[in-house]
Amino acid sequence: MTAITSTTFGGFAAVELSTPALKLIAVHGTGPRLAWLSLPTGDNLLLWDGAKPATYARTMPDKSWTLRGGHRVWTARGAADESEETYQNDDAPGTCQTRADGFTVMGAVDPVTRTRRGIAVTVLAADRLQVDNILVNEGDMLYGCGMWALTCTVPNPSTRYVIPLGDGSSWDTTTITVFRTWAGHGTGSFREEQFELTDDAYVLTPRGRETKRMIKAPHGMIAMVDAQRGCTFSISAPWEAGQTYPGDANLAMYVGPDNFMVEMETMGPMVVLKPGQQVVHRQLWRLQNSVAALTGGVRNGL
Repeated sequence: MTAITSTTFGGFAAVELSTPALKLIAVHGTGPRLAWLSLPTGDNLLLWDGAKPATYARTMPDKSWTLRGGHRVWTARGAADESEETYQNDDAPGTCQTRADGFTVMGAVDPVTRTRRGIAVTVLAADRLQVDNILVNEGDMLYGCGMWALTCTVPNPSTRYVIPLGDGSSWDTTTITVFRTWAGHGTGSFREEQFELTDDAYVLTPRGRETKRMIKAPHGMIAMVDAQRGCTFSISAPWEAGQTYPGDANLAMYVGPDNFMVEMETMGPMVVLKPGQQVVHRQLWRLQNSVAALTGGVRNGL
């Protein structure tokens, strides 16, 4: 049974979706954002910054950007993973349309890029959601980008993040981009004990040092394994062969200072949108009330 109701969250208009296995809240009074994900009676797995003024923000002479948190639709340019357009302000109110099996929240038209971002959620099963990250070209010029969906989570001391690697072929490889510094961030070292390569996975144990990785992974799965909360949250967006991706990666992870958040990120291939066209970057979300094994268990069990 799926229940969908209008509500408010953090002072913004929102919509709540609940099933016997999970609760999800999407904010459309700003953003839009997916602001809450939990087991039916559990803690929020997502970071949400409700402080005023905001705790986390990017301020520049001509604009400011509030992190807020949750799940957000981003874009990337060509070989660049982050650009100024990635951080375009999207704090304006948007719209919400509900249906029996889900909802769609859409943001306002960006005055610079003339694009509109949105998120459509569809219930596939009690513990599974289809999350479509949407970008629409509302202008009269071409718009080229790569879709990038970012989910800000809050780790516990026992939380691990796992990316299954490999395609099982006789030429089985992976590509991992290691960041020492970027845009004034980073530790200044390529050596980082928070990440570990196992026989078939890349495992992050957050220890509060700011760093990030980009990964090419055919299965396109990243999982948050949380023993304290007794759950496993996974996001899947498989690699599309023959396509060009930002930074040649379809997954990324970011660890914030002092573990204030860990970002689970998936990317889509580069596209060019004509006026009126849209692109959809589709993810499968699953929230289970069990703790998956770090090696083999994440991919095989999900």
